[in-house]
Amino acid sequence: MTELTNPRRKTPLIELRLWRQFVTLSEELHFGRAAQQLNMTQPPLTQAIAQLEAVLGLRLFDRTKRSVQLTAAGVALVPAARDLLARAQALPAYAKAAASGEVGQLRLAFVSTVGFSLLPQWVRTFRERFPLAALELIEATGDVQLQLLARGEVDAGLMLHSPGFAPPGLERMLIASEPLVLAVPEHHPLAGVSPIPLVKVLVEPLVIFPRRIVPSLHDAIFGMYHAAGRLPQLAQEAIQMQTIVNLVSAGLGIAWVPSSVRQFQRPGVVYKEVATGKSAAKVPGCETSLVWTAGSAHAVRDRFVTFISETA
Repeated sequence: MTELTNPRRKTPLIELRLWRQFVTLSEELHFGRAAQQLNMTQPPLTQAIAQLEAVLGLRLFDRTKRSVQLTAAGVALVPAARDLLARAQALPAYAKAAASGEVGQLRLAFVSTVGFSLLPQWVRTFRERFPLAALELIEATGDVQLQLLARGEVDAGLMLHSPGFAPPGLERMLIASEPLVLAVPEHHPLAGVSPIPLVKVLVEPLVIFPRRIVPSLHDAIFGMYHAAGRLPQLAQEAIQMQTIVNLVSAGLGIAWVPSSVRQFQRPGVVYKEVATGKSAAKVPGCETSLVWTAGSAHAVRDRFVTFISETA
């Protein structure tokens, strides 16, 4: 046998065949029976064990004419050698699982609104089906997700946007569509009105996310005000939906939020639908999409995309 060596270090690498012969002899403790188990003759087995001991620089077996016994070093090596052989045997199946996306890691960015409803169940089910596929979850706003995708620091993202919006350079799969509803302070006069006429909403101070976070949805909301001949009265900007709702609870103003945010039951806030009547202005909806870099290859991501398409 030719010894395998790593050019960067002097320690030789030992072929699996030698470890298999070592384990078989450790079980049989008889060169003749071990050779028979290995479908070989006894002299080559004797030479192989001697070579293994020479490479390791220690004796693994004590031999006499009547018996073969493991040394203390041999006894210690048996479990590790068995584990090595078992893992080597499992490698082909592992490789196939990796190629099919059942093994590996997916770095998934998500907006907070997905965490209110869809994401927890998806993560739980995906991990149950594919326990060897690790999900790294990264909460990030839409603008940050685009930067992470561009730098290759995440593999996919769950992004909020206005209906039909398609980020350039990204593949997109629609996950959910939902209307915008109004978050209103609990003791505000409009809190007891159902539905609230849009004309009464347009004059209220507005808490909203900065445009850079979700430009398409920000523009859709401002477009609704402009269609009604009004300019939004901005009270405060905040990045996270939870923060926006908390600011509404504090009485700073009203806020347009995706309907799924209703599940964030913050004391001091009620969620109301808005009626536009005959107004030219219409309350926009919003969509959530799974996005990823166009043309990129990633087996676990593709597996996740298939899973979400079947689930959503």
